[in-house]
Amino acid sequence: MSNKEKALNLVRMYNFAMIEANLFLDSHPKDQQALEYFQRMKKMHEKAVREYTEKYGPLTTSGVDASAKTWEWVKGPWPWEVDA
Repeated sequence: MSNKEKALNLVRMYNFAMIEANLFLDSHPKDQQALEYFQRMKKMHEKAVREYTEKYGPLTTSGVDASAKTWEWVKGPWPWEVDA
């Protein structure tokens, strides 16, 4: 597994953890431990996305530099494409 794939897997892992915590908090909104877990996973997800974006480019168009002279989003490979 390449470093790029590992970095993308970290993003996915933290995103999954946030979704699961979100679902739990929907039915247990006063659970402090769950809320702290969600907040920790959110910070880790943001860090993983930031590190991935710095090394390999944006994962979504929200990570694209809007002040750029050209549309960088179309430069490949796409985040979901596996390097051959």
